[in-house]
Amino acid sequence: MNTYGMTDQQMAGIVGGVSAAYYVVYIIVAVFMIVCLWKIFTKANEPGWAAIVPFYNYYVEFKIAWGNGWKFLLLLIPVANIVFAIMLEVKMAKAFGKGGGFAAGLIFLPVIFYPILAFGNAQYIGPQE
Repeated sequence: MNTYGMTDQQMAGIVGGVSAAYYVVYIIVAVFMIVCLWKIFTKANEPGWAAIVPFYNYYVEFKIAWGNGWKFLLLLIPVANIVFAIMLEVKMAKAFGKGGGFAAGLIFLPVIFYPILAFGNAQYIGPQE
C-alpha cells in the first residue's frame, strides 16, 4: 500500500489507463490535423497526399505561403527556425486572405485555426508580400 491506499498494481493500472487515453486523443488530433492540412493543400491546388509525406509537406506549405518551397530548409537553422515558423504562419494567413489576428491564431491555437482555414470559406489567393 502506498500513501493513496492503493497497491502498486492498482496505481500502475491507473497510470497505464491515463497514458492510453492520452495517446488515443493524441492520435485522433494528429489524424484530424492531417485531414485539415490535406484540405488546405487541395484548396491551394497542391496534391492533398503531400500532407502525409514527412518534409515534403513542409516544402508544399512553404510553396503555398512563400511561393518558394525550398525555403523550408530555413527550418533547419537552430533558433532561426522559430522565427521562420512564425513567419510561415503569417504568410499562410495572408495567402488565404486572412489578417494578423488569424495569423496569431494559427501560431498559438493551430488545432482551432487550421480547421477554420481548411473547412471555412477562405480562398487561396497566392503568396503575398
